[in-house]
Amino acid sequence: METLVLALLMLAAVLLSSIIDQLVPKITSPLIQIGLGLLIALFATNQIDLTFDPDLFLVLFIAPLLYDESRSVDKVALWRNRKPVLSLAIGLVVVTALIVGFAMHWLEPSIPLAAAFALGAALGPTDAVAVASLSRDADIEPRSKSILEGESLINDASGIVSFQFALAFAVTGTFSLFDASIDFAISFFGGIAIGIVLGYLGNLLVRRVRNWGLENTTFHVLFEVFTPFIVYLAAHQMGTSGIIAVVAAGLMGVVSRRRATGPSISRMNIVSSSVWRVLSFTLNGVVFVLLGTQLPRAMKSSWGDVSINNGVLIGYVLLITLICLLIRFIWLVIMEFVHSRSLARDQRPGWRSDLKSALVMALAGPKGTITLAVMLTIPYLIPANNGTSPDLLEYFPQRNLIIFLACGVIVVTLLIATFIVPLIAPKKGPTEEDLRCDETQASLDMLRAVIEELTARQTSENRGATQRVIHQYNNRIARIKATNDIASEPNTALRLRALNWERDYVLQLIEREEVYPIVGYQYLSRLARAEDLMKHHLGRWSLQNAYLRLRALLRTGWHRLVRGLPGVSPTERTKAIRELQIQGSEHVVELLQHMLTSPDCNEPAEDVSALVLEYQHIIMLLRDAKPPLQSLSSMAEKAVDIERWALQLELEQIQTYYEAGNLCRSSAKRLRENVYLMQIDLEDDL
Repeated sequence: METLVLALLMLAAVLLSSIIDQLVPKITSPLIQIGLGLLIALFATNQIDLTFDPDLFLVLFIAPLLYDESRSVDKVALWRNRKPVLSLAIGLVVVTALIVGFAMHWLEPSIPLAAAFALGAALGPTDAVAVASLSRDADIEPRSKSILEGESLINDASGIVSFQFALAFAVTGTFSLFDASIDFAISFFGGIAIGIVLGYLGNLLVRRVRNWGLENTTFHVLFEVFTPFIVYLAAHQMGTSGIIAVVAAGLMGVVSRRRATGPSISRMNIVSSSVWRVLSFTLNGVVFVLLGTQLPRAMKSSWGDVSINNGVLIGYVLLITLICLLIRFIWLVIMEFVHSRSLARDQRPGWRSDLKSALVMALAGPKGTITLAVMLTIPYLIPANNGTSPDLLEYFPQRNLIIFLACGVIVVTLLIATFIVPLIAPKKGPTEEDLRCDETQASLDMLRAVIEELTARQTSENRGATQRVIHQYNNRIARIKATNDIASEPNTALRLRALNWERDYVLQLIEREEVYPIVGYQYLSRLARAEDLMKHHLGRWSLQNAYLRLRALLRTGWHRLVRGLPGVSPTERTKAIRELQIQGSEHVVELLQHMLTSPDCNEPAEDVSALVLEYQHIIMLLRDAKPPLQSLSSMAEKAVDIERWALQLELEQIQTYYEAGNLCRSSAKRLRENVYLMQIDLEDDL
């Protein structure tokens, strides 16, 4: 039960981080998730002590994450930049592991050299999520961005393989460079071969099922979700790298999906993208929340270790971070210099541009999910005497210190990437298309036009269904305003105008003696109080209110004296006021609908339609009209038809705005795709 509660808390933290990320876009989601995990650990009644089976953790978290990254990568750009990507993903990872390992062992001899190598190997991979979030604000060059994305895909696999070899060395105490090279080649290239074969077989199976006429989107998407787990386990059983196999299978999946076309493929891709987006964000988030929960424990054990000064601990973290960044920067400077030499003389950007590009790419490669994931797989207990006494177990040397150092480097590199890189890299400016179109305002205007058209075509038969669809469009407008920080103040002027219409209408009924005067003026007094509240008049007696009360008293007295009739009873008066309110509300609804369909209307359509719906709801409540279940079902069917027609109107509005030059091509395309998705969802055809 405790494990279940912890899992639910982590999922809740990931869910909350998605909201905070939108409210505070300047802070990357990994930092937010680490902070939430830290809060969970601080307020937990017991210390959160997590132990992971290495293979289970890799197959449960890392395999699906790498598969999603590989299937989503730009294959053309990856192949174009294959040399720098492989240089960073393999060469830099190995060099980082060696230099950090020797440096850490020299600084802290209590950490065995093999364990220090494992730390260096874990710090080699960069975090793809952080790289993607950086590109939202910083204007990273397309080539640099492509290299960073390709590196974060492949260096995950090479870093994990290197970490596994270093960890095996730390556990067994034996290491042979020749044997390790042979094992690395078998693991690496064998994993590629198995991944390609299994990816091809999986694609062949999917095509065969499709040829049988079984266009089942659920089957295809679930099969795709199962693929990384199956590939990893199969490659692992064959003695090769399951991580490399998963990456290769993911690349095979990208090739297969882009070759096939058709409506069923499109539906599958839409569902698959949505499923993987949620799954990837959840798994990444859970790992970072785990990092937050483990920080207090790692800090407490290392912080309370009297053999190491706390200032020295912080110095270790900063020094390791500096070493990693310096190695990466030097490597990138050499790589950019070689790239510049390969260009024509007139196309070379210059050494200053090369240095700046290398610095941005060096700082824009923070450590993250993979680093923490593999560090948490370090076992607590290992065979004693480096495996010479397998029956005896001892604690892994300085496990908590190593995890503390890795966590510290992750946090520092994420902070640098979040706050320093945007200062170095130029901010992403608007393109020419962005400058000549305001998608937000155009979206609001188009949705308002749809509301006006729906109101104009409303009939007594489809009034309820139309109201439901208009309410949906009002909610969409409200969400757009909230997302773009557009103030949405209550339209008090429009409501006061509606009250004036209702008051004038009641006065006309009184003048024509179509309502009882005491009833009419009592209702007018109620309208006056409502007007006072809207105008924020705190006094219960205003001049207008007093005038209406005096007029009602005089007219009532005159009616009794002249006609000699008694006043109406309270029950009859209540019923008469209800009927009068229904008539007044219907009159206001009629005028508001006329305003909404009039070309001279200057009021926002969402405000007018919302007020119409409010008055119509009041009318329904006053009449105590409760539609039967059959009527509700019929209304729901009509609402679907009206919503289908409204979406078609929305597409027409997008085309009209695009042809008029009020919407750029990219925005029009994006808005059309959103409408197409809503149409597919409406038909329930996914």
